[in-house]
Amino acid sequence: MAKILITGSNSGFGKLAALSLARQGHQVIATMRNLSKGTDLEDCATEEKLDLEIKQLDVTDPDSVTNCINNPEELDVLINNAGFEVQAAVEQIDDELMLKQLETNVLGPLRTMRAVIPTWSERGSGVIVNVSSIAGRVASPYSGAYSASKFALEALSEAAHFEISQLGIRIHLIEPGRFQTGFFDNIIRPEIWAGSTQEKRAQHFRESLTSLDGSGERPDPQLVADAIVDAATNPSAPFRKLVGGDAELIDATKTSMSFEEFEATMRAALNWYD
Repeated sequence: MAKILITGSNSGFGKLAALSLARQGHQVIATMRNLSKGTDLEDCATEEKLDLEIKQLDVTDPDSVTNCINNPEELDVLINNAGFEVQAAVEQIDDELMLKQLETNVLGPLRTMRAVIPTWSERGSGVIVNVSSIAGRVASPYSGAYSASKFALEALSEAAHFEISQLGIRIHLIEPGRFQTGFFDNIIRPEIWAGSTQEKRAQHFRESLTSLDGSGERPDPQLVADAIVDAATNPSAPFRKLVGGDAELIDATKTSMSFEEFEATMRAALNWYD
């Protein structure tokens, strides 16, 4: 069984993946920035007698990463799940907000990868799973900062694959669509967002997106946790894994046509016109 460290484990995909892996018998280190948010996970692990340890880790703090991952040789798998979204029109994103987005979603995974790759390269084994998003394949309006961070994470992951795969280290990308988690409760917006024209237009766009959900209900986030588990434990898992019907549909549509055709197709599907 493997020893696995997961970032952003207090809720959502990270929490579900931590529990799923621990229930399979793996030794899991579930990390989070605020330990007070890990009470439910800790209680569940205690009740089920799981081999799950909760540790503090702030991926935006280099010292925190160094302190948490101080023995990379003891780890077999690193899962980068911590992340959040900035919602704003591009012209509303100031430097501070953009840097905050990149610190967590790009530099965070980069720091944890840097912490393990040198040791794992010498050892000749290890698995890195980076939780991206369909937003790392297709940018949507008012999620420019988030999409930029996920595009960057995908680029880093692709480059790292070519650099370290021959050394016995696997790297994978998980690309979920829209799922029912608390992720949307943590969206950060600039002060000028409230009441702006962009906010009203974004709300219309978000409502149009529900047409891709079929019944209007988002799918079970356990599907994403299962994909994370498979990537972490299955040597035959693909480098990229889209999760969710909406993600698969959007990606298949975009990759099959020109950008102009894709825009026209999506506007028609969403009935999203000015």
